[in-house]
Amino acid sequence: MAADLNEKVGRYEKLLKKALELAQPAPKANSHLMKVADDYVDMAQSYYNDGLHFIKIGDPVNALVCFSYGHAWLDAGAKLGIFDVDDDVLFTI
Repeated sequence: MAADLNEKVGRYEKLLKKALELAQPAPKANSHLMKVADDYVDMAQSYYNDGLHFIKIGDPVNALVCFSYGHAWLDAGAKLGIFDVDDDVLFTI
């Protein structure tokens, strides 16, 4: 059975929202890696906001893409160790 697009968009929106809440930068303040962590969070937040915009205009495909890309930024940061996370369901750690 094919996935329900609107259900998947809603699920991925919630996953990214939760990941944004949990992704706490691990590097020391003012370090190069802290700037990298900030950039990753900014990218994820931007994709989240874009996803919400696409939902609003009735474009669920691009909303899903945005939520997926946003989560990928945070997941990559978790894998690199620039976020202090312990949720191995939400992040690949």
